[in-house]
Amino acid sequence: MKKIFVLSLLFLSILTSAYRRPETFVIDATKNAYFHNNVGLNYMREHCYYAAIQEFKIAISLNPNTQATAVYYSNIGDAYMEIGYPDMAQQPYEDAIKQYSLNLKYYQNLAKCYKKLNKIPAKIKEYSNTENPLNRVMLGVLYIENGDLKRGTTILDNFVNSEPDLLITPAIKEYIKETVNTINSKV
Repeated sequence: MKKIFVLSLLFLSILTSAYRRPETFVIDATKNAYFHNNVGLNYMREHCYYAAIQEFKIAISLNPNTQATAVYYSNIGDAYMEIGYPDMAQQPYEDAIKQYSLNLKYYQNLAKCYKKLNKIPAKIKEYSNTENPLNRVMLGVLYIENGDLKRGTTILDNFVNSEPDLLITPAIKEYIKETVNTINSKV
């Protein structure tokens, strides 16, 4: 009788003890990269550009091969441009385009960087290669940044007509409208 009573007490104590496995902490590099990018953006708002650059570099090292990485590269380029180093911004902007080539803002940032470096004429020759259809996007943006609005708009319009289904196409259409409005306001 005592054995049954002891066993039933033992069984009841195990059942009602609320035992659970300890939680395991999972380190997620993607979440950490996102966090470091946000910290870098906060540093940018506070004008602490060197700290921001380091945070963006940490974000890239934690999450190196995704679409989000292109944003981190672009952020590094923006920080370098803010502190007056367009030569240092060029590579991150180019890396952003390599990582994700369907964001018009990356092309615009790179064109502004080339303008600061006085490289637009050389880059126009380089991007005149029509092997890659997205080279035409860069070419059109370069012409617009260089002040040849009509030629840049024509190149981008031809791109939109030949590639209507790409994700970048709606942004290019909007950019063309803004450029045409600029052209019309000058007349």
